[in-house]
Parts: sequence; structure tokens; C-alpha cells
Amino acid sequence: MGSQRRSVPHDWEWFTKGRYGAFLHWGPYAELGRGEQALFREHLDQREYEERACRWNPQQFDPRQWAYVIKKAGMKYACFTTRHHDGYCLWDTQYTDYSSARQAPGRDFVQEFVDAFRAEGLRIGLYYSWADWRVPAFFDGPDRDPEGWEAMRRYMHGQVEELLTKYGRIDHFFFDGAWPRSYTELGSPELLRRMRQLQPHILINNRLGAADPGQGSHADGGEGAGERSDMGDFGTPEHRIAAEADRLWESCQVTTWRLWGYAYGERWKPADAWLDLLCECAETGDGGGGNLLLNVGPQPDGQLPAPFVERALEIGRWLDIHGEAVFDTDGGSLTEFVTRGRQTMKGNCLYLIIRFWDGRPELRLADLTSPVRSVTLLTTGQPLAFERQGEDLLIRGLPAERPTSLFPVIKIECEGRPETNAWGKQRLWSGDPRRIAEWARTRGTTVFVGGGPERL
Repeated sequence: MGSQRRSVPHDWEWFTKGRYGAFLHWGPYAELGRGEQALFREHLDQREYEERACRWNPQQFDPRQWAYVIKKAGMKYACFTTRHHDGYCLWDTQYTDYSSARQAPGRDFVQEFVDAFRAEGLRIGLYYSWADWRVPAFFDGPDRDPEGWEAMRRYMHGQVEELLTKYGRIDHFFFDGAWPRSYTELGSPELLRRMRQLQPHILINNRLGAADPGQGSHADGGEGAGERSDMGDFGTPEHRIAAEADRLWESCQVTTWRLWGYAYGERWKPADAWLDLLCECAETGDGGGGNLLLNVGPQPDGQLPAPFVERALEIGRWLDIHGEAVFDTDGGSLTEFVTRGRQTMKGNCLYLIIRFWDGRPELRLADLTSPVRSVTLLTTGQPLAFERQGEDLLIRGLPAERPTSLFPVIKIECEGRPETNAWGKQRLWSGDPRRIAEWARTRGTTVFVGGGPERL
């Protein structure tokens, strides 16, 4: 629990320090208003969808406004869907006329996104789908259609090269939709080598195809579906948080109940649920925690939905005060703290992120063995009285009213790196059960009140 942060190359430090990014799922599917996959999930007429997509012309798209909101929200990078599974391209690609540059908008949306977000100092990520639901060869594969498959592979590789040569430095690249193809069929090893030649510093995700043809990969990054676990620089658990011990990871999550693309009538999660995802990513796993890539599906006209803006800015204001407990942290969960909230660490400091504020003036933190220098209610800047009782720390003077509508944070500065005992390192339903037996033995050995000397 709470081990030192994993070592990463210098060019990737921005990712581990940044912690929090925006995922932007946008394309002509937004006009349907039923998420990003309505074409397939409702098996719509391909030609009708294509005709409608070619007429799509979002007049209110202003990426400068997007970038302003994302920056104010406290996010450090953003990943934009350049082409989703419907095949429509949001840049001026030479490989097809099915793009925002050649159809009604007459605009290179990727260029506009990159320019606006870079101007705000945000790191640039690009999403690219292997799959194209319009092209039979992708699903027939090399065995059934070798000539068509080879053309498709050249198309995919060529488009990725375009994206890495037309827009300057790209920091983050997110592949998706490899199913049902294997990494050898996709030519992932060759393409990754070329990508690193073009952009040596780039971070590439793990959705690069199955280990064997026919196994496919799943939207959660391939776990249990044959994905090559040793490929890619970072893992991408989807709709869940799952630490990876040996590489970086980034949980991609929606701000709504389910869909990634814009959907009329979708329900929005509250701001505290978004913030809890971010804090859980920061806390989870050894080696320094993980990142949160939090999604929004912009409206068909190009504007960010008002519920997203409202909640994102609320979290941004919280991060203005409490950001040191999230950004550039070393992971957390040092002691058992589930009954109160979450923990993160940085250097000599332990941060208590209080999800459940009980309004009582005293908080007992068990199993922190390190000597403590100071305790501060970070939310208000108020110094708090504290007392050491063995391996317990009693913190006093807490206000009755929750000092923020989101999560109050207590900062504990220790004389050295925060340390814990066996109870902190071993949790409920894990570790050595003998420690629980010894603890139970302090009461007695029977099922009767008082413990008694008699045994069961």
C-alpha cells in the first residue's frame, strides 16, 4: 500500500503528473442523438446514414470555447475522436472524401482542435478507430478477402501517419475498435515502430489487436478476450477502474449514465460522482495511481452541453483549492480509510479526501505510524489540533458544517514519508488472518457476551 511512484521516461512525466484528461466523442452521429454507435447497434441503413453525415454542418463548433472550459475544469490534456467506427473523418485526409473537410463543413476539425487546445497549454491526444463499419474487408479479414484486407490495412496505416505528420507534436494516441482482428493482421508492431519514428515521445494505448486471429478484443482494453497484454504504453480500463502493476493506466469513463456520443435525454451523473472517479484513480494501485479520461459528447451543433460545463467547472473550482491532493501524487490508500473516504500521498504528506463528512469535531485516523508535523484542513487553510495516541492520530477542531459542497480534504504533513503498520498494509478479506484472530482474542473466545474463558 502506498508504494513509491513508478519510474517513467521523462517525456511521459506529464501524463503521470497530469492525472486528469477530457475525452471528446463527436461526429455526425451526434445528430442522431443516441450515442456514438447508433449506426451499428440499431443496424441503420448505411446509405441513409452516409447521406445524412455528408450534410452534417455544425455551425456552433468553436474549439476555443471547448479548450477554455476544459482548462478551467482542471483537466491537463484532451483526446479527440478523429474517426469513430462509422468511418467519418474529422480531418482533411487524402485517403477518402468522407470527411469534414470534403463534405458540408469544409473544415479540418482536427486542425482546429489541436490549435485551440495547444494555445491553452493542454496536451494533445487523438483517438482513431481501427474498425470502419462501412467496409466489409475489415470484418471479412485477410482469409476471406486478402486483397480487400491489404487495402484496408494500408488505409488505416496511412491515416495514422497523416495524423502524426500534419499537426505537430501529438502526446497521446488512443486506438479503439480492433475486434475481430489480431495484432498481426492489423500490422500493429510495424505501425507502432513507424509512429515512434514520427513522434518518439508519444504515449500509445493498448488496444492493438488480439493475440490470435478470431479472438478479438473488448472495449475494456481486451481483458479476457485475447488482447496482447504486453503491447502499448498504457492500459485503458473502460467504465471501471483497474490498476496495472507494470505499466501506466488510464480509466476512461462517461459523465452520463452510459453513452459516449451525445444523446438526447441521457442522464448526467452529479459532479461528486465525477470527482470521486478522479480521486479513486489517484488512490488506486501501487506505483502512483492512474489517470481519469472523462468523456463528454458535444452537441450536434458543436457546443458543449450545459450540464457538462456546469459540473466540469464546479470540479475545476474544487481543484483550484485541493489540486495538490490529486495532481502529481504517488498513489494512496495508505491506511484503512473506506469508512471516511479516500487517501493520496505526495512526498511527506498524506491527504484525507473526505467523502462522508459526519459533522463531528474529532476524527480518528488509525495505523499512521509516522511522526506528524502538522495537520491542516486544506479546504479552508485552517490548522487543526492533533494528538498521537499510540499508532492512532486524533484530529480535533473540525467544523460541524461541511466546508465544501464536494469533498473536504485534510492534509497531514509527516516528518518523513507516511508509513503504516500491518493493519494498514493488510485490509479486510486479505492479508494474514492471524492478526484478526489476535484482535478478536482481546475480547475472548466464545460466541457469548463478554467473551468468557470457555471456548466454543
